[in-house]
Amino acid sequence: MTAQQPRIGIILGSTREGRFGEKPAQWIHEIAKQRTDLAFELVDLRDHPLPLFDEAGAPAWGPVKNEAAQRWQAKLASFDGLIVVTPEYNHGPSAVLKNAIDWAYKEFIRKPIGFVGYGGVGAARAVEQLRLVAVEMQMAPVRHAVHIGMVEFLGIWQQGKSFGDFPHLAQAATALLDDIAWWTKALKTAREAV
Repeated sequence: MTAQQPRIGIILGSTREGRFGEKPAQWIHEIAKQRTDLAFELVDLRDHPLPLFDEAGAPAWGPVKNEAAQRWQAKLASFDGLIVVTPEYNHGPSAVLKNAIDWAYKEFIRKPIGFVGYGGVGAARAVEQLRLVAVEMQMAPVRHAVHIGMVEFLGIWQQGKSFGDFPHLAQAATALLDDIAWWTKALKTAREAV
């Protein structure tokens, strides 16, 4: 790992007790760390306890006063791209994840974002909503994602199976990471040229 390598944050988007999200977050992080073209850091939202967004103005229009949010923004600013590991609650992403997104803005601009989703339909609906939010934040959502559906989810969580029992997930992870690598390099070069 060199200082010049683009940095990718892998954000664990659930904070609830007994969450499953640690398993896919650690799994994608282990796969990602095998790459030599990017550096990866796992970021747990539990380590960034943010209040519900309550600033007088949006971060797009000025600095926030909340110190926890300022630390969160500094963490986001250190990355050249993101991978979000998201559950699906009631056909959408977790409230804590959406709240974390709402506490920043300029730290997202012109960076790629990819998704690892888990739940009933592999969190496809949560990922779809997050793609729309990402566009509003001026991010570039990549095409490929990992969708851990109910069969895989229950197999890993309750039946003693591992991610290795579902090789299609590793194939999806490779496609996601390849997309993130390409877009990260292209957008980092473009951002630095401005």
